[in-house]
Amino acid sequence: MSLHRADSLGGRAAVVGIGATEFSKDSGRSELRLAVEAVRAALDDAGLSPSDVDGMVTFTMDTSPEITVAQAAGIGELSFFSRVHYGGGAACATVQQAALAVAAGVAEVVVCYRAFNERSGRRFGSGVQRREPSSEGAALGWNLPFGLLTPASWVAMTARRYLHAHGLTPEAFGQVAVTGRRYAARNPAAYFHGRPITLDDHAASRWIVEPLRLLDCCQETDGGQALVVTSVERARDLPHPPAVVAAAAQGAGRAQEQMTSYYRDDLTGLPEMGVVARQLWRSSGMGPADIDVGIVYDHFTPYVLMQLEEFGFCGRGEAAEFVAADTLPLNTHGGQLGEAYLHGMNGMAEAVRQLRGTSVNQTAGAARVLVTAGTGVPTSALILGADG
Repeated sequence: MSLHRADSLGGRAAVVGIGATEFSKDSGRSELRLAVEAVRAALDDAGLSPSDVDGMVTFTMDTSPEITVAQAAGIGELSFFSRVHYGGGAACATVQQAALAVAAGVAEVVVCYRAFNERSGRRFGSGVQRREPSSEGAALGWNLPFGLLTPASWVAMTARRYLHAHGLTPEAFGQVAVTGRRYAARNPAAYFHGRPITLDDHAASRWIVEPLRLLDCCQETDGGQALVVTSVERARDLPHPPAVVAAAAQGAGRAQEQMTSYYRDDLTGLPEMGVVARQLWRSSGMGPADIDVGIVYDHFTPYVLMQLEEFGFCGRGEAAEFVAADTLPLNTHGGQLGEAYLHGMNGMAEAVRQLRGTSVNQTAGAARVLVTAGTGVPTSALILGADG
């Protein structure tokens, strides 16, 4: 069962540097080079050098190991290195692990990174093609023979049930797509810069797997993103205001699988994110009303709605109306639908910009930002806050 008490991580570490490559459909260089470019940019932003780094964290799905990136980036000895599983669900957990290492004194400066050629190289959206035998693969074996071969098809099952249970139509998902693209249109770093969409555009986009249309599915991106984490005390001596880790959590629900948790009692929510939400609110002492900006993982639009409901921003089945009302600034970088699909790492960077006051879609007075990681899988989330 999940924790029933607050943890003590909050306020002990901060994100002090962010760096990224350009976001493209054909980077023309290796994933290792993308990782190194992002890491160096993040260190430059933090006012630190490679010699300051003694920890590295990335994803199990990454092709560039921590020690290889460290060597290529000019980083010396490491006292901490780690990888987090479950694809996009790992995003916020990379910062959580970095913060844990800093809080425990295992490392002083930890770089979290993710880099891939997800468009020009291996495309996750193409689904299952070849897979080494594993227990996770065996679980997928119950669904693949029936045509559920891609992430969109896995999400479509849950999305269909969500619409049915709440008496909604697929147009409900359009609110998320339109919001993300509105912010992306004003973000020069976004792939869809200058290209907003309307609800009519969403409704006219082709079906991918009903009830999901093309504009319900995130793009595929080549690129890299890195973040630097250190203690709050050290952060105060660096160039930018620190983005303090106010709370961080991971979560897996009962009957959890990777994207195919169809044997639960209810398919209209995301129990794994519910585990995370309860721990974040418990540990931070905050609630939905305290959040100024939401960076909500948007690989598929239905899961944005379900996440907002799991966190209590609105009632069950009410998230489409909540998004349409523009009550909470949502994915102000454009999200993975509009800016880039970097497994959520670019979302954490946007949270840092909001707290620094440097976002191109700045929310006035932003002091607390919720960031979530991938859904449908064991997942994670953060609350980042301004210092003091």
